[in-house]
Amino acid sequence: MDDVVVVGPLDLAARVDDALAVQALAFGLGESEIAVRRHIVLRHMACRGARAYGATTGDGRLVGFVYGMPNDRAHWWSTVVQPYLVREGTEGWLDDSFVITELHVHPAHQARGIGTKLITTITGTADEPRSILSAVDTESPARRLYRSLGYVDLARQVHFPSAPRPYAVMGAPLPLRRRR
Repeated sequence: MDDVVVVGPLDLAARVDDALAVQALAFGLGESEIAVRRHIVLRHMACRGARAYGATTGDGRLVGFVYGMPNDRAHWWSTVVQPYLVREGTEGWLDDSFVITELHVHPAHQARGIGTKLITTITGTADEPRSILSAVDTESPARRLYRSLGYVDLARQVHFPSAPRPYAVMGAPLPLRRRR
């Protein structure tokens, strides 16, 4: 594919179905999971400071997206990860952090720098001094990408209700370091 891909602000509420189609392919989601995530994404986009960026081809196809927001300890994600961070002595990362809620790139467009551009673009808009995220706790291209940008493990073997695999919570100071 020789499509030129441009990263820019994304009205995620308007393109939620396009974004979830990318996420379903990248993350292997079924129809019932997509329906649940649709409601979650729309609820998140109504939160204070939430924003999204998309990677689109010249003909307007969405091939990647990222969204996030300033962390709020009252949000579900924070309440799940907090005990794990307390155990590791890294609970302070929940304060003054910008959370990367989702980052996905269509499999046909992976390994082209799109994920890097998406995450560095959105974190470049953050007022917070650091960023946190969770990723499946296996060695993967995603985890290697995050490490290359300065993210380190804050807690591992984090279990989210109904998630079949454990996650790692990672954090990085902002601005993210640029890949070599």
